[in-house]
Amino acid sequence: MDWKYLLTSLEGRIGRQSYWMGILAMVVIAAIAGILDTVVGTAGDRGYGIFSAIAALVLIYPSIVLYAKRWHDRGKSGWWTLIGLVPVIGGIWLLVELGFLHGTNGPNQYGPDPLKY
Repeated sequence: MDWKYLLTSLEGRIGRQSYWMGILAMVVIAAIAGILDTVVGTAGDRGYGIFSAIAALVLIYPSIVLYAKRWHDRGKSGWWTLIGLVPVIGGIWLLVELGFLHGTNGPNQYGPDPLKY
C-alpha cells in the first residue's frame, strides 16, 4: 500500500479496504497521542492535551484526502465531505456511504476502478 499516495494526494479513487486502513492508521496515531498525554501528564480535565491537539491538527488533511478519494470512488465530488457537518445524520451518512457501500464499477470521471488493477 502506498501510504504517501493514500494520505496526501486528492487525485484518484480508493476502495473500502484502503479507506478503512487509512482510518485505522489515524485512530492508532490519535490513541498514541492520547496515551502520551496521559503518561506525560499534559492531559487536562477533559483528557485532551498537547499531543492530542497536535495529532488532531496533523490528521485534518489526511482525513479530508481519504474522504475525497472515497467520494470519488462513489462517483461524487469530494465536497460531499461537508455532509459530515450536519449533526447526527451527517456522520451516519458518511459512515454508510464511504465505509460500507461499493464504489462505481469501472472507470468514472475521477479515474479507473481501484479494484480492477
